[in-house]
Amino acid sequence: MHELSIAMSILDVVEEEMQHHQGAQVEAIHVRVGALSGVVKEALLGAYELAREQTPFAHTRLIFEDVPVAVFCKKCQAERGVHSIQQFCCVECDTPAPASEILRGRELELAALELEDTELKE
Repeated sequence: MHELSIAMSILDVVEEEMQHHQGAQVEAIHVRVGALSGVVKEALLGAYELAREQTPFAHTRLIFEDVPVAVFCKKCQAERGVHSIQQFCCVECDTPAPASEILRGRELELAALELEDTELKE
């Protein structure tokens, strides 16, 4: 289950980033997940819930942003979506899109943190 190692890596990155934000608490972690990333969001969420236990992020939410596949269509000479990951053809002209022309959809990245300044509440 590689999602557990991904979840633990996300928490490591957040912990490192929080060293620059003393007095703040993480409310949510936003992660961009591409359709071709190889990550099952439900498995990552389950792994995250397990990994965050006994950490300062035990109540932090994990929020996903889906990144659809986009390719550069040589026929259209433009960025286009595809019908599906099973039908990897331009949505405009139906030209098959080679893997070398993938522009988006492979992402798995930490996009943002929602912080709450706990010092302001006191």
